[in-house]
Amino acid sequence: MIFVVKVTTNKEEGVMDLIEDRVKRKKLEVYSVTRPHGLRGYIFLEAKDKKTAEEAAYNLQYVKGIIGTTLSYEEVENMIKPSVESMSIEEGDIVEMISEPFKKEKAKVVRVDKAKGEVVVNLLGAVVPLPVTVKMDNVRVIRREEQEGGEENGN
Repeated sequence: MIFVVKVTTNKEEGVMDLIEDRVKRKKLEVYSVTRPHGLRGYIFLEAKDKKTAEEAAYNLQYVKGIIGTTLSYEEVENMIKPSVESMSIEEGDIVEMISEPFKKEKAKVVRVDKAKGEVVVNLLGAVVPLPVTVKMDNVRVIRREEQEGGEENGN
C-alpha cells in the first residue's frame, strides 16, 4: 500500500532519512520511501498497512500527517519513475532545474545523453559558462529554440 505523507516543503529529504532510521531501528515493514518529482511537500511511503505507515512517520520532525487514501503504483508511477524515452529534451532547450542544488535556476541544454538519462546544461545566471551534468528528470523544459530558418547561435 502506498501512502502520501504531507511534510514541510523543502524538508522531504530530511524526513525520508528520519523515516528510514526509524524503520531500521524498529524493523517496520516499510518497503520504500520516495520523493515524487515535481511535487513539493509530499513523500510516498510504501508499507504493509496504515498502522505500519503511521508508526514509521508518527511524531517525526517536519511531518504534518498522512493523507487518508492510499494510492496504487499506477497512480504514482509517472512521478517516481520518469521515462527517459518519453522525454523530449533537445540541445538548445531552455530548462528549469527542479532539484537541489540548482533548484529554480534556468539553464540552456548543451548536450543530451539519453542512454545515461543525463543532460549537460550551462546555467544562465552564471557569469562564466558553467557546464553542469544532471539527470533528465531533474530538469523541466520551459522554452524550446526553433530549429527552423537555419539560425545558428555562436554561443
